[in-house]
Amino acid sequence: MRRICAVTPSVRFPVSTTLLRRLAYANIVANVAIVVTGGAVRLTASGLGCPTWPRCTDESYTTTPEMGVHGVIEFGNRLLTFVLVLIAGATLLAALLHRPRRRSVVLLAVGVVLGIVAQAVIGGITVRMQLHPSIVGIHFVVSMLLLLVSYALWRRVDEPDGPASSLVPAPIRTLVRITVAASAAVIIVGVAVTGSGPHAGDADAVRNGLDPETISQVHADLVFLLIGLSVALWLALRAVGAPAHSVRAAGVLLVVELAQGVVGFVQYFTDLPAILVGAHMLGSCLVWLATLSVLWSIRERRPAATPPAEAAAQSETSVPVPA
Repeated sequence: MRRICAVTPSVRFPVSTTLLRRLAYANIVANVAIVVTGGAVRLTASGLGCPTWPRCTDESYTTTPEMGVHGVIEFGNRLLTFVLVLIAGATLLAALLHRPRRRSVVLLAVGVVLGIVAQAVIGGITVRMQLHPSIVGIHFVVSMLLLLVSYALWRRVDEPDGPASSLVPAPIRTLVRITVAASAAVIIVGVAVTGSGPHAGDADAVRNGLDPETISQVHADLVFLLIGLSVALWLALRAVGAPAHSVRAAGVLLVVELAQGVVGFVQYFTDLPAILVGAHMLGSCLVWLATLSVLWSIRERRPAATPPAEAAAQSETSVPVPA
């Protein structure tokens, strides 16, 4: 005798895993884009192009001809926030309509929406605080956290719901965690470097008071540490026979770090031209994403076991047919 499960008619919403994955990836791209455009606002001294928030002026929500190109640049960056909200909202709706609905995916999608709203509020505080470097720095760090949540959402779409299991020995996992911490430290200290430099976003914006040469040297030291850890990680993964995708992720991280380091040194020794500073901001996002790729590459999730009660229910609904 063979057994075949009876098919119970059910309503299916037209939201595929492929669509959900693409929307999740769009969140990553959009959040990188707004970091770069936010950098353009600062690098063109347009940070106070719209001098108040949520209005652009006390009388208007939009820029006016009298505000010139700085107003257009700042207002354009504000409009991009609505694009992010639309993408994040569409992703959340897709996660809710996807079947089977997965709680972890929905929660991460909610996290992206809330993160974008929080960023809009922090952006408003930044303007009202006249581009104080501490608030500007928080704005950037939250962008990196939002990239973390967006990346986790993208990866979670294709992961099963079972527990995560490691693909590498414990010492390698520790080395990966140290590398992630070093990458985060490089970003945070880089924010302090930016707060001490000339690109304040407005001619009258204050600086953080740190000595640019000293804090830049600390930043460079951390970069050397990160590159050294990444080389060690790549070699260690190869030595223990880690999966090919783990070795590849570590190699990509190392290449991205080296490219970012070259941009950083060139911009430092050429008096921080705006175009290179903007490229360095993009590079920060890419380094962080490459770091997250390594973190995700050393473990995998397996399908969750079917609960006994559910397995019994499936057995009762099966229909015997002749062999």
